[in-house]
Amino acid sequence: MEVLVQPLGKRLDVAGGENLLTALQKHDIPISYSCMAGRCGTCRCRVIEGAIHEAGGDEFHNAEHATQRHVLACQSIVTGNCAIEIPEPDEVVVHPARIVKATVTALTDLTHDIRMIRLAPSKPLSFSPGQYAMLQFTPDHIRPYSMARLASDGELEFHVRMLPDGRVTRYIGDTLKIGDTVRVSGPLGTSYLRTRNDAPILCIAGGTGLAPVLSIVRGAIAADLPNPIHLYFGVRAPRDAYGLDWLRELSQRHPRLRVDIVSTLPDDDAGLRTGLVTEAVAADFSDLQGWRAYLCGAPPMVDAATLLLRSKGVQPGHIYADAFHATGT
Repeated sequence: MEVLVQPLGKRLDVAGGENLLTALQKHDIPISYSCMAGRCGTCRCRVIEGAIHEAGGDEFHNAEHATQRHVLACQSIVTGNCAIEIPEPDEVVVHPARIVKATVTALTDLTHDIRMIRLAPSKPLSFSPGQYAMLQFTPDHIRPYSMARLASDGELEFHVRMLPDGRVTRYIGDTLKIGDTVRVSGPLGTSYLRTRNDAPILCIAGGTGLAPVLSIVRGAIAADLPNPIHLYFGVRAPRDAYGLDWLRELSQRHPRLRVDIVSTLPDDDAGLRTGLVTEAVAADFSDLQGWRAYLCGAPPMVDAATLLLRSKGVQPGHIYADAFHATGT
């Protein structure tokens, strides 16, 4: 059987029933991977045509149009001739998926309903800026949260929106304390910083979606990237805006970083832009061809921003998003 790999234009001879990721690795095709179990989404690729059967991983396909078929290479087998497209072969990242124990070192309220958790892992956890991890506080209290800092910082930082009816966030608010042990699994996610290009960067964050965007901007500065960066931070009301000192400090370190904070509800005293964050982007740009975009926030915001950016000329493969669903369970 033959697998055509785009954009490389390579044709691979593959045995029927062979695992797709194994076949790609055997032929030295560069592709990112991590957990090898269909949880992290890192090895996602697009099926252009042909016969590939996937065992699982549907949660990583929702951000794409229904007309496109994506699979996780680690969970897929080749059942006939096919053509696939792998993402950016020059931006391969391989972080071994790990489960590490970590100790809570800080619990700080950032706003009226956002709490910062800092953890000191017992062993280093390698990840790319923008990725997330699964935090297990107890066997019954498990949720995914994005890293807000860099792997080189040593400690892990997460920003959690405290939902009034959230079972996990109630545990964090009422029970979790400094010195407790948390189980961290990761890294997960495909919305990580791409460093091997000089394209301008657009970041759109909603609420605690600011956490991975902070990691991405910090990563760009740490890598001394010259890319211009425009960061939009959307909040419901001015009191929901946080991390303003961090954003000012990052702007001072990276002169080509511009930050816009957009509040859905107006407040004359706050001095913020008013409206939807997507409206602000639409007003500021008529053409975004050549840009790369990182999105994180509620799924409706991510979906609306994705449609907007595509209409402005951003290539679909250059829009990176990990949408998170709030849950009260």
